[in-house]
Amino acid sequence: MLADAAPIPVPSTPQDLGNEMHAFLEELFPICRSLTGDGVRETLQAIKRHIPLQIHEVPSGTQAFDWTVPKEWGIRDAFIEDETGHRIVDFKRNNLHVVGYSVPVNQWLSLDELQDHLYSLEDQPDAIPYVTSYYEERWGFCIAHRERAQLKEGRYRVYINAVLEDGQLTYGECIIQGSSQKEVFISTYVCHPSMANNELSGPVVATFLAKWIATAPRKYTYRFVFVPETIGSLLYLSRNLEALKENVVVGFNLSCLGDERAYSYVASRYGNTMADRFADNVLRFLHPDFIKYSFLDRGSDERQYCSPGVDLPLVTLCRSKYDTYPEYHTSLDNLEFVTPEGLRGGYEMVQTCVQLAESNATYQVTVRGEPQLGKRGLYPTISYKNSANSTKALLDFLAYADGTNDLVDISNLISVPTWELTPITAQLLTHGLIKQIS
Repeated sequence: MLADAAPIPVPSTPQDLGNEMHAFLEELFPICRSLTGDGVRETLQAIKRHIPLQIHEVPSGTQAFDWTVPKEWGIRDAFIEDETGHRIVDFKRNNLHVVGYSVPVNQWLSLDELQDHLYSLEDQPDAIPYVTSYYEERWGFCIAHRERAQLKEGRYRVYINAVLEDGQLTYGECIIQGSSQKEVFISTYVCHPSMANNELSGPVVATFLAKWIATAPRKYTYRFVFVPETIGSLLYLSRNLEALKENVVVGFNLSCLGDERAYSYVASRYGNTMADRFADNVLRFLHPDFIKYSFLDRGSDERQYCSPGVDLPLVTLCRSKYDTYPEYHTSLDNLEFVTPEGLRGGYEMVQTCVQLAESNATYQVTVRGEPQLGKRGLYPTISYKNSANSTKALLDFLAYADGTNDLVDISNLISVPTWELTPITAQLLTHGLIKQIS
């Protein structure tokens, strides 16, 4: 493992797990994160209390393929006051009130002048929108449209105490060594301010998943990365692409895993990687009403990880996919929208995909014809009308274990979840009726 933190134990019951993940999310929620700055550092330090995390910093101006690491942004305070000193907008009440990467300002404006720097959502009048301007210097405030409509003619003081200067971009990495150098790659992002599902559910699920991975020996090595979205994944790829392309067997980008409305995944560019097969199989049996999104519906870091010339075997796992639920990128994506039960469901979906990565293999029968199961204690010793039902999955497994199908293929062919086939393979291996060929 990287770094020197001692992992905090994984909660012992599903209910405890959901509650502890939500409590961690509540701790992280007030932090004002952006692409760079102290908010990212504070978030990564909190994650480091749970898992061994190595924290890296890269200077502004560093090239990441076609992109450049931007200046570092820091904000201390911001508000809009009317002429009586009443604060219409206050960054300290909600950090979504300020356009991300706003430059400093301290001046008086008329209402007409102020309107040019305000952002609101007419169709969601009680929501504060999330707005950023990472690569063009400007300033602005975000406000609920209902409050914006009530602003009266007059003069308003606008104040943003911020710094935008050369600094560092910060990201975190945790590598948990397995018996193989081949890797499962798990990425999530740490760059949005106070939004519970779109921002924090991914890092929280990834943190608790890493804690679980570290509790037992694993076949694969696990690489967890916590990066600012887009520029962070590009930077990470620019530094690690050769090793990732050589070693990554399957990858998952984690986003929007904490609500209770849906399960979904965003496919890789051609939808034909091991990650696509795992996600589709797991969700088919766990949540058959899941939604599969094409790569044409991309919007998170799968854009980078599956781009031409990179093409990692990766999908994005979600509950309600980003940009499909009304609370997305607003103040309505809050601690009530994300629940302990929602987080636990998101965690269990990702965990099941990881378990499938560990258990998937290709098997071949070792006998000709249907084996005599009774003499091996694998078939009822008395025959009656439905006696074969108890061994149907086992016999169906044997029928398709011809050396060309892996566990996922057989699961799909005989309509039995892979987690129900795992003990069957153990039985058949014990009795020498199958052999693992890859």
